[in-house]
Amino acid sequence: MEAVYTQGIWMAESLQERTRSQERLWLVVTHIGDPKAAFLLVFPFTYFISKRTGVAVLWVAAISEWLNLVFKWILFGERPFWWIGESHLFVSQQPKVHQFSSTCETGPGSPSGHAMVTGAVLWVVVSSLGSFLYSRTHSVVLSAVPYLLYVVTLVAVGISRVFILAHFPHQVIAGSITGFFLGVVLNHRVPEGRPLLFFFSISIGLMLSALMVHGGLQQLGIDPSWSIALAKKWCSRAEWIRLDTAPFSSLFRDCGALLGLGLAQYWKAGGWSLPWAPRALSLAISSMGLYHVHRLPLPVQSQGLFYVLFMVKFIMVPQIVMVLVPGLVHLFTHKKKKE
Repeated sequence: MEAVYTQGIWMAESLQERTRSQERLWLVVTHIGDPKAAFLLVFPFTYFISKRTGVAVLWVAAISEWLNLVFKWILFGERPFWWIGESHLFVSQQPKVHQFSSTCETGPGSPSGHAMVTGAVLWVVVSSLGSFLYSRTHSVVLSAVPYLLYVVTLVAVGISRVFILAHFPHQVIAGSITGFFLGVVLNHRVPEGRPLLFFFSISIGLMLSALMVHGGLQQLGIDPSWSIALAKKWCSRAEWIRLDTAPFSSLFRDCGALLGLGLAQYWKAGGWSLPWAPRALSLAISSMGLYHVHRLPLPVQSQGLFYVLFMVKFIMVPQIVMVLVPGLVHLFTHKKKKE
């Protein structure tokens, strides 16, 4: 693997040198490809256009990110920003590369979570959009446009991850391919209309399964948290190391989102039936609400408390999008019509 990693470092150096003027673009793209964007941006946007697609996005995002966590624990992938120093292969010729605020993620690097979750979630969106366009226009060319945008987006996210030294090229390729297959498979198994017990069981099952994998690796003498020490050692700035990029953060996000999805469907099965204008209003209010929920500061002194509150945040996401905001908008517009 040394040859693959070394080649990846020189590719990252070349990419940074040749596209330095597009630095801001790559930073925006890497934020768009962040798994949490699927929960906070893609989910509400799609839900108010198509409830089934919105639920599918949340479901696929949670399952694919959970699988990505397990894969990372098992595959032990290095990250470029720490492998440059740890490998001791660049003593005579240091690569001219730079880190960024999004570089220093603390989990293992293979496969890329950004590429994997984006590939899975966007497949749900583009397949739904492509089918809709074909049903309305019967144009193969027009219905193929979303799939072209899908490929372009995946390539852009992959390039952005290599650019900021978060991943090697082979890791984003592996993540993209895995995400595509997961999107195809999971999109046909969306849990619509399932009871709350189903989501509670899935959430607890994913939590316990991940903890069993973590504990099993420890029993084998393998430290699943080996990457955290390396990230702290080689990150250019200490403040770029954030607890919300730790592997357990993604686990609690996924379990919280699925439990929240079950609660939302329990409180209001089928959701609220709203015309287009109230839907647009609901989307705007939901987006503002999720923005402020996401920005709520959490205590980092106690990791246990942080993870619990982090999970609560993502339990709230489906409640805001599927129940609270559309319910208030429905109540307001209903009263207005009666008057």
